[in-house]
Amino acid sequence: MPDTIIPPQLYLRDEHLPVPHGFFTRLGGVSPAPFDSLNGSLSSIDAPEHIAENRARIARTLGVQPARFLGLKQTHSAIVHTIRADTPLWTTGRGPEGDALVTDCPETAISTITADCGPLLLSSDDGHIVGAAHAGWRGAVGGVIEAVVTAMKAIGAHNIHAAVGPCIGKDVYETGPDMYDAVCTQDPERGPRFFRNAPRDGHFFFDLSGYCVDRLHAAGATTVNSLDVDTLTDQRFFSHRRRTLAGGGHIGHQVSAIRPLK
Repeated sequence: MPDTIIPPQLYLRDEHLPVPHGFFTRLGGVSPAPFDSLNGSLSSIDAPEHIAENRARIARTLGVQPARFLGLKQTHSAIVHTIRADTPLWTTGRGPEGDALVTDCPETAISTITADCGPLLLSSDDGHIVGAAHAGWRGAVGGVIEAVVTAMKAIGAHNIHAAVGPCIGKDVYETGPDMYDAVCTQDPERGPRFFRNAPRDGHFFFDLSGYCVDRLHAAGATTVNSLDVDTLTDQRFFSHRRRTLAGGGHIGHQVSAIRPLK
């Protein structure tokens, strides 16, 4: 169906964001298993026509044309791209390398894809400037959160509201000593507070969502909320960790997206 949109019961919203947005689940698309069904990842081996239709449905849900629905080649970096009225757009759905987008163009929606990492959606209080960021632990420690807030402020955002969407939960995100050391070495002030001992000797549970919330506050966001939804245990979402525990295989990625007010 050419004008299909995603029903509201198939995506999550945050009441503090005053703009069209959604943390979309894996439901409501056209992809067959193992990508069933709303796979938004342009890097997966899912059929390109399925991905294109899935992304078009999300675009229409947010009130933009599919050609104005933007994403990036995510690399766990702190690279931000700002989209203004005169910014040349890439002609493919997935753009240059980077992990955050900012825009004040109401005809444009920006997005991030995840399958356990933290999707961040942000808006100025007047709804005219928005941001979207991909925050796994590497990106969060590496500064993507501060970078997206700074980029929004650079084009006039005030009183930024931020939401941390579905990501792997603090009670199931078990990590080894290598990740503990990496986080705490790079962020010795905040990092240790978001780990606790796991039953396995030398292992830890990491609170990714709480860590993102803390860094968003520190970066200057006015209001920060976490949806507190665990992608590993909630079957509505794709999860790399769930796939790994089940023995591997291909999966898709869910999309989180936002656009400014007109």
